[in-house]
Order: sequence, then structure tokens, then C-alpha cells
Amino acid sequence: MDNTRVFRMSFASVYPLLVAKAERKGRTKEEVDAIIRWLTGYDDATLQRQIETKVDYQTFFAQAPRMNPNVSKITGVICGYRVEQIEDKLMQQIRHLDKLVDELAKGKSMDKILRK
Repeated sequence: MDNTRVFRMSFASVYPLLVAKAERKGRTKEEVDAIIRWLTGYDDATLQRQIETKVDYQTFFAQAPRMNPNVSKITGVICGYRVEQIEDKLMQQIRHLDKLVDELAKGKSMDKILRK
């Protein structure tokens, strides 16, 4: 499967979709931002800079200060694939983010989403 098109998508174009998905279910942009910060290690300022400069997904994850060491605890199915079995590291990171926002939209508590 050629994931090049997905990897080149601008994070800024996907971010509002993630927020909208959460907000449709009564959750907040702040919760989405907290998930992104937990996963990637970005702080508010660097996250905003990544959005403003319209980096692609590949760059967004490559420049992440640190991926959370508990990322291996993210399991389950998203878009028909088990996230823990996705072999391409970048695609797995993208799907981890999708999975966490999906859990938020489904009403899971932030403590459980952030694997505390």
C-alpha cells in the first residue's frame, strides 16, 4: 500500500477535522490538544507553529520532541486496521492519533485515553 499521499497531507488540514470530530460529540479542542501533546511531546506554542507552517504529517511526527513511551499501550482497531500491527512506523503514529481522538469522541475519560 502506497501511503505517500497520506504522509504528504498537511497536518493543518487534518487538525480541524480531528477537533470537529471531538466537538460533535461534546468534547473540546483543548482535549484534542492535550492528546496531541501527550502523544508527541509538543507544547502549545510548538503545536501551533506546526499548524501555522502547514507541515505535512511526515514532518509533524519527525519533528515531534518525543513520542510518549506509553504509545505501545494504544491498541484496537481504527479504519479497519489493528494499530498495534501496523508495520509502517509513520502510518502507525498517524493511526495512534486517530485512535486517541476516536476514543475521545466515543466518550472515554481523558485518564483512560492518556493511559494513566
